[in-house]
Amino acid sequence: MAVTIEDLYRNYGLLADASKDNISQHKDAYQVILNGVKGGPKEKRLAAQFIPKFFSSFPEMADAAINAQLDLCEDEDVSIRRQAIKELPRFATGENILRVADILTQLLQTDDTAEFNQVNAALVSIFKIDARGTLGGLFSQILQGEDIVRERAIKFLSGKLKTLPEDVMTKEVEDYVFAETKKVLEDVTGEEFVLLMRLVSGLRVLQTVNGRQQLVELVVEQAFLEQALNPADPDTVDRLLQCTRQALPLFSKNVHSTRFVTYFCEHVLPNLSTLTSPVAELDIQLEVLKLLAEMSPFCGDMDKLEPNLNMLFTKLLEFMPLPPEEVENGENSANEEPKLQFSYVECLLFSFHQLGKKLPDFLIDKVDAEQLKDFKIRLQYFARGLQVYIRQLRVALQGKTGDALKTEENKIKVVALKITNNINVLIKDLFHNPPSFKSTVTLSWKPVQKTEAVAPKRPSGEEMGSSGSTKKQISPQSRRDARQIYNPPSGKYSATIGNFNYGALQSHKMMVVMIV
Repeated sequence: MAVTIEDLYRNYGLLADASKDNISQHKDAYQVILNGVKGGPKEKRLAAQFIPKFFSSFPEMADAAINAQLDLCEDEDVSIRRQAIKELPRFATGENILRVADILTQLLQTDDTAEFNQVNAALVSIFKIDARGTLGGLFSQILQGEDIVRERAIKFLSGKLKTLPEDVMTKEVEDYVFAETKKVLEDVTGEEFVLLMRLVSGLRVLQTVNGRQQLVELVVEQAFLEQALNPADPDTVDRLLQCTRQALPLFSKNVHSTRFVTYFCEHVLPNLSTLTSPVAELDIQLEVLKLLAEMSPFCGDMDKLEPNLNMLFTKLLEFMPLPPEEVENGENSANEEPKLQFSYVECLLFSFHQLGKKLPDFLIDKVDAEQLKDFKIRLQYFARGLQVYIRQLRVALQGKTGDALKTEENKIKVVALKITNNINVLIKDLFHNPPSFKSTVTLSWKPVQKTEAVAPKRPSGEEMGSSGSTKKQISPQSRRDARQIYNPPSGKYSATIGNFNYGALQSHKMMVVMIV
């Protein structure tokens, strides 16, 4: 005989009126409530509320009660499912916590937004009851569950753990998260890797030098730095890019980037022109050069410093052209007008400058006289084009302030100014005799500091590439705070600022042709 609404209310009243000492004698009444899950919609909704209310009073019926509530969580009626899910945290006691967490994790696969939010809320609720047990259920499904459940469980952990208070996320709990995450990282997709790194990077227990070093080790394992690079395989290239981006925020004066910088010098730079981009619109050469530049200040002692510096030097020569030969009438041949690729040169010069500090006599002792002469001719030619471009950018930005500087065109010009100013400062260092490696610049794609804004009337010497101060200091702490995972520019920025037609100098009609 089917359970009715009246049956449910009558047995509910019986249990509610019973004393704590006598309630366990009313198993039959609780069984009637459990049977309510087989009734109609109204009976099911009542059962979803009544079952958890008396759950703790009948430990010997725990399995039956949880199974009954689970049936309601899988009901065809979404309102019944939401009610049942809302009450699930009340079953999360003692050894049941792992099972409830496992059930809730599986329920993340729902496509109903309200129901999905209810599952999230329930999971957060049981976290506050037993964080370790809840994590056990989540990681169990991540390691063994269906793909959709695994994906959503990882996203849940990545987004929610950082919002939990310290009394929930204790050191022991965070250690458990790190240990389980390392198991998951043994076989992950690129997206999962990024989310899991975001998860563990936010753990308080890893906010020490030792902790950050452990995170770098995790990334190194994923990057396969012990293997040669296959430049033709976009997946291999993408893996290296993803891993490098995750490692970048972790580097500091105490956590070195040496293995990544070494790998880029030995395996990436020699194959720069043949790299296959994982994304069609990504300038893969510029992207890897920017990553190398960001890592280079944090490179420690390098076993093969001289060969790696030589590789950087060779690549720099490729992007710094010789002056075009003059034809009979004394003018440059239109067919031989080289392009000055500012974005590439900024990255290579910066990386060379950073590693050059470790071997300051490289250009004097390790480069022969003819090669050094050739290099200085290229530097001189590049610097001439640079000065004209800087002057024209100054004119273009003169008097602009506030909203005027926020237009897309002027933002591009400001970035172009930063790029050219950086190159100008670095070239001046290399023209010293002997070459100097003392100047400090901030890479052009780094977040703009307030002190670096373009002045309304007279731009600062550093921004405009003047011969003024080239030793503006940025504290190590500020430098670390400013570091972020780099998202490469696309379209107009990378395609225009990166190249400069030197031929425009000859007729003095350049007027920022690359960015308009």
